[in-house]
Amino acid sequence: MVVRRGRPLLGDYRVWAGLTLAACVIVTVALGLLFNGQTGPDGFDNAVDSPAVAFFRGHETLLLWLAAPGTSIPAIVVSAAVAAGCLLAGRLNGAVLAVTAVPVATGLDDGLLKHLFHRTYLGQIAFPSGHTGSATAMTATLAVLLLVPPQPAATRAARVALVAVACVITAIVATAVIGLRWHYFTDTVAGAAVGLGTVCALALVLDLAWRRLPSRRARENTRPREAITRTRH
Repeated sequence: MVVRRGRPLLGDYRVWAGLTLAACVIVTVALGLLFNGQTGPDGFDNAVDSPAVAFFRGHETLLLWLAAPGTSIPAIVVSAAVAAGCLLAGRLNGAVLAVTAVPVATGLDDGLLKHLFHRTYLGQIAFPSGHTGSATAMTATLAVLLLVPPQPAATRAARVALVAVACVITAIVATAVIGLRWHYFTDTVAGAAVGLGTVCALALVLDLAWRRLPSRRARENTRPREAITRTRH
């Protein structure tokens, strides 16, 4: 079976993806510098977080379920399903995006940024939120694969609905980790920025590679000419 590498991921939206990536970097770095080494909430975080913590007090089991989509196993399962769908649709670049987005975002969150800025919540490093980053990365991946044109008009409602559901799930994950007192609100903002920025960066890199690699049709067109040249010699 020959797997086609697929059309470009971003199409005519490469500039917007680049601007979004820049904005995500600015937000993450600015918040990281602002809260570097902080061990407690500032006034803004306290005002946002306190109602959520109070509302969900005594419902920790529910919050753990609500935060679950941002954990490793659900993310792996969803990523594998999306990648399989991309391969069936002949979009190799989409499959690569699906299997790399969450691991890269998680690596940036947990392996680099948390240790770099070392903001803590109840003694645990918290900035940025890895749960929110993973959920956002998966949602952004779905948005790129399902909403960037060209897309079949007949499936537009279903595609938009799926991405909308993913957005709601991401918001629920962010709310849950605040209610569990794992993260401040601004941790979740930075986590979302990391997840979204990661997908934009990966899509830009994959599109650059897509443009540089010769297509299958181009390779097939060169073979007859190469054969004729060898015959003449």
